[in-house]
Amino acid sequence: MENKGGRRLNVDTQPSYQLEMFENKGHISISHSHLEMGKLDGQFEHEFEDECCVGPSSLIRNNSSPEIENHNESFSNAGEKCSISYMKYRAFRSLNIILFSAKINLLMPCGPAAIVVKCLTGQHGWVFLLSLLGVVPLAERLGFVTEQLAFFTGPTVGGLLNATFGNATELIISIYALKKGMIRVVQQSLLGSILSNMLLVLGCAFFCGGIVYNKKDQVFNKAAVTVNSGLLLMAVMGLLFPAVLHFTHTEIHLGKSELALSRFSSCVMLVAYTSYIIFQLRGQNRSYDGDTEHGESQKDEDEEVQISKGEAIFWLAIVTIWISVLSEYLVDAIEGASKAWNMPIAFISVILLPIVGNAAEHASAIMFAMKDKLDISLGVAIGSSTQISMFGIPFCVVIGWIMERHMDLNFQLFETAALFITVLVVAFMLQDGTSNYFKGVMLILSYIIVAASFYVHVDPTSEENSHRN
Repeated sequence: MENKGGRRLNVDTQPSYQLEMFENKGHISISHSHLEMGKLDGQFEHEFEDECCVGPSSLIRNNSSPEIENHNESFSNAGEKCSISYMKYRAFRSLNIILFSAKINLLMPCGPAAIVVKCLTGQHGWVFLLSLLGVVPLAERLGFVTEQLAFFTGPTVGGLLNATFGNATELIISIYALKKGMIRVVQQSLLGSILSNMLLVLGCAFFCGGIVYNKKDQVFNKAAVTVNSGLLLMAVMGLLFPAVLHFTHTEIHLGKSELALSRFSSCVMLVAYTSYIIFQLRGQNRSYDGDTEHGESQKDEDEEVQISKGEAIFWLAIVTIWISVLSEYLVDAIEGASKAWNMPIAFISVILLPIVGNAAEHASAIMFAMKDKLDISLGVAIGSSTQISMFGIPFCVVIGWIMERHMDLNFQLFETAALFITVLVVAFMLQDGTSNYFKGVMLILSYIIVAASFYVHVDPTSEENSHRN
């Protein structure tokens, strides 16, 4: 290489360490300038990015330099700050989604208010009302968290989760009532959930959908309805025989045969419902699976997961515990509320508890019907009734067996007749696979007749059964 003077310069004679020092100085000055800019901006994320611009070779060769040691310390501090800040962000985001994303969460303060009223005044009417209202948003959030968790578990486990936690609120209330020995309250509340889902929820869905689409008949999948109707009739059969055995006085062992038959029938019904769930999850006939269609349609609308798997498990535990706490206050206040409001316990158990406890499901069924998605509405209403009758009631009988509570399937003739007629009415309404607002009106009016009947009905065996053992 020659310069302007014609003399040749030998670059090879230049010391190599000068180039390395030049490179190191350049890196150090660049990183130093970037750090100053990061401090001026006040954002540790910028500092983290600028630290990544520093060459690894310069850091290795100059790890003994005080400036580089300071950079390493700032790098680790930035990472710790970043992780802590990210954890705080995730926590606040998860809390915001659970507590503030649904308008129905405005009722959440009713739960703590019920506890305060119980401790200060002991007025059972207000405690019952506030506990009942406080359970409403918790039941809706429990369903939301279960659906979020199903995104991470796959369709098989997700289906089992939905089947388990779909009516968890009713089951928790029933277990607390069973623990208190209030067997008739358990029977009547579960019966009321079936009646309200089949008549009130389905009737409102048909009526609202028919008003929106008044120029046509809405259609739905008859195959799924046929299978659910068959399961409901099987549940009626399981409840009918113990009642008939009791009132005809044809037991071999008086008072024991009825209980033994109820426990045996409950085990058979649980086996039948488990077979039904397995049949659905294996996908042998997807047309029967109303719950799967419900999940798929929701995934179409909510395509992204809103909370992580760990957050879903955490909130599932928190919501379940809080429902359990309020359920205890709710059950303890039922008898006091009955006296304070001058209202039969049968009416409170069959009508009030299911209407308020299933308010979130009622709203979702109506909403889907107004979007012309009747299969989902039927999955919410008829599917929930099937789950309670074939799983919830037998499950409580088995739990009572374990707890040495003599709960049986003898729902008395009045309640059994109401269930049997309701199943027949709904089966006839659904047999043609179409719906309109007039069918909705008939179902709603039928529910009003049932509600009026329970308002004037006094259960003669309520005190006897509530104090057994």
